Amino acid sequence: MRYNPYQLFENDLFENTYSRSDVLKTDIHEKDGYYILNIEVPGFKKEDIRIELKEGTLKISASRNIEKNLEGKIIRQERFSGTYSRSFYVGEAIIPQDIKASFDNGELIITLPTEKQKEKQGRQLINIE
Repeated sequence: MRYNPYQLFENDLFENTYSRSDVLKTDIHEKDGYYILNIEVPGFKKEDIRIELKEGTLKISASRNIEKNLEGKIIRQERFSGTYSRSFYVGEAIIPQDIKASFDNGELIITLPTEKQKEKQGRQLINIE
């Protein structure tokens, strides 16, 4: 059998090493009356991330557009270009002013109260600090 230098790239061993499930992995814990969401968003910039609150659902989305101006034949392409998203029901009493978000080194941290009694709000965006 003849040696194929591209055989490594065709091997199924590496098939799902960076799949969609590897992005927006979330840990949620409760502390002092607040939920804290630690969300992994590797390879994204703060500007690529959007947090939206609508009818009690907090939606986090991250979009990436990979340039496809590569010359030559593509042997394997694992980098994803598109949008990832996760949604969490947080209750209709939560308003954007109750939610704090920060982003550092590929991790998005969102803090919101565990319980709140307020009027229902429509869809609103959350700023990332």
